[in-house]
Amino acid sequence: MSKSVHTAAMMVLIAGLFTACKPDPSFDIKATKEESISFVVPQGWPAPAYNFENNTLTNAGFYLGRKLFYDNRFSRDNSTSCGSCHQAFAAFAQADHDLSHGVDGLVGNRNSPPIFNMNWHTSYFWDGGVNHIESQPINPIQNPVEMDENLPNIIAKLSGDEQYKKMFKAAWGDETVTSQRIFKSMAQFMGAMVSANARYDQYKRGDAVLTPEEENGLDIYNGKCASCHTAPLFTDFSYRNNGLTVTALNDSGRARITHAPQDMQKFKVPSLRNLKYTAPYMHDGRIKTLEKVLDHYANGIHQSATLDPQLQNGIQLNQQQRSDLLAFLNTLNDESFVKDKRFHENQ
Repeated sequence: MSKSVHTAAMMVLIAGLFTACKPDPSFDIKATKEESISFVVPQGWPAPAYNFENNTLTNAGFYLGRKLFYDNRFSRDNSTSCGSCHQAFAAFAQADHDLSHGVDGLVGNRNSPPIFNMNWHTSYFWDGGVNHIESQPINPIQNPVEMDENLPNIIAKLSGDEQYKKMFKAAWGDETVTSQRIFKSMAQFMGAMVSANARYDQYKRGDAVLTPEEENGLDIYNGKCASCHTAPLFTDFSYRNNGLTVTALNDSGRARITHAPQDMQKFKVPSLRNLKYTAPYMHDGRIKTLEKVLDHYANGIHQSATLDPQLQNGIQLNQQQRSDLLAFLNTLNDESFVKDKRFHENQ
């Protein structure tokens, strides 16, 4: 073998060894291709309030929205993103925090609500202070105890980022960063978060069965809970006073927006979906467990002028009924949604 041929063979061998050390692309998370994004209304569900009519859902728009959602530069001190208070593993609530945490370690006065099935909402936040999904991010961005930032600063931060230039061009046709494009992209990301594959959903499709305890729990839910937590979204999106005492936070709830006395201490009815992941509960996170939630409705109702009429006598359940209801509520946890990597940071 000539010296030149021998040298070439050695170079091929060395190159092969280095190639063999590289991870297979199918196991390299950075090599994972972006999955196709679509929005489909689950069978038997009502029509959504927001269906991307004026904001066509695209892969480029969705993945830009995801990057924006997890970007700390949306906060004044570059410490806090939307994903800080809406964590994927907690069904996009803030795990174990009674109240939201923002810049400088500041604490808000409400629990961070989970994010899923947002396209069916016609208003947002516990008090319904925003009525459009594309406007929703403005509030936490400008809130002094959340992100405490303003849109001109955010646009300036993002406009110099080369990756954002490419992503805005892919999603919107050119590199220009505008507030409208930011919010439309975030609406694509949040609007695509559909949670509709819990075991209850599989049961409704005929793909799973409920245990006798869960079936009994379903009957109890239908008799005691469904009027406010209406299936399939498990909320009727109304504002109600559910008998919580007024704390030092002195939160007036819906009345903060309407200034109507009849709305005092009324808060948006939350969905019963994904309760396994979203503790603590209530608008201020004061109740830590579902068992304690049932205790509240049995024995803790605070009588007031705006208390929901259905709760005048509380919700009385015996021990077996409580156990069966909790078993049914567990069928509303959508593990596939919580683990869906499309919604996670840097996937």
